[in-house]
Amino acid sequence: MDYALIDWSIMLLAIAAAYIVFGIAGFGTALVAGPVLIHFMPLATLIPLLVVLDFIAAFGNLLPARQSVVGVELKRLLPFMALGCTLGVVFLLNLKSDLLLLLMGLFITGYALYMLLTTARPARLSPWWSVPMGTIGGLFGALFGSGGFLYAIYLGARLDDKQQVRATQSALISCSTIVRLTLFIIAGVYANTQLLLTAVCLLPAMAAGLWIGRRLTLRMSREAFVRLVTWLVLASGLALLYRYFNP
Repeated sequence: MDYALIDWSIMLLAIAAAYIVFGIAGFGTALVAGPVLIHFMPLATLIPLLVVLDFIAAFGNLLPARQSVVGVELKRLLPFMALGCTLGVVFLLNLKSDLLLLLMGLFITGYALYMLLTTARPARLSPWWSVPMGTIGGLFGALFGSGGFLYAIYLGARLDDKQQVRATQSALISCSTIVRLTLFIIAGVYANTQLLLTAVCLLPAMAAGLWIGRRLTLRMSREAFVRLVTWLVLASGLALLYRYFNP
C-alpha cells in the first residue's frame, strides 16, 4: 500500500478504463489494466488482484441482466471452459507458454482484421465451435488472464441480441473467475492483506468504469456493438503480440 498519490491516480484511471471496456464487451481488463499496473506490482500480485475485481464486476454485470442469459450456449461452453482452465493451470506450472501466446496473438489479430475488412455479416457458427472456443478461452484465461475475447467471438456469431451476448458472457466470466479464485485461495495468495486492501481501494474506479460501459452499450445498435467488440478483439490480439515480443 506504499504508493504515492500519483501512483494511485494512474492505477485508478487504468482500472476505470479497463472496466469501461469490461462493461461494454465483458472482457479485456487484464489486457487494458495489466500493462499499466505491472509497473506498480509484481505479476504474482496483479493477476490475483484483477481476478477479485473481475469476480465482483462479472456478477455486477450478470445480476441486472440474468434473464438474458442463454442457458443453452452457457451449457455448451462451460464444460470446455473448465477443461481449458485445468489445462491452463497445468501448462502454467509445467510448460513455457511463449509459442502459444504468439500463435494465439496472430490468430486473434488476423480474425479481427478479417472481420473489420469484410462488409458482409459472417455465417452463423456451428454449435461445435463451442469445443475449441470454450477450451482455448479457459486455457488463455488461466495462462494470461485474458480468454474472454474467444467467448465474445463465439457468442457474437451465435446470438442476435447484444444483451444476450453480454449476459451470457458475464455468466461465463463469473464461472471462470470462481475457478481461478478457488485455485488462488488454495494456494494461499489471498492471505496477503495488502492485496485485498488494494482491491478495496480500486473498487470505486471499477464501479465507475462499469457504469459508463453499460450506458455506452445501451445506446449502441447491434452493428455498432459488434464492430466495437471486433476492435477490442483486435486490440487484444495486438496486446498478446506485444506481450510476446516484450516479455
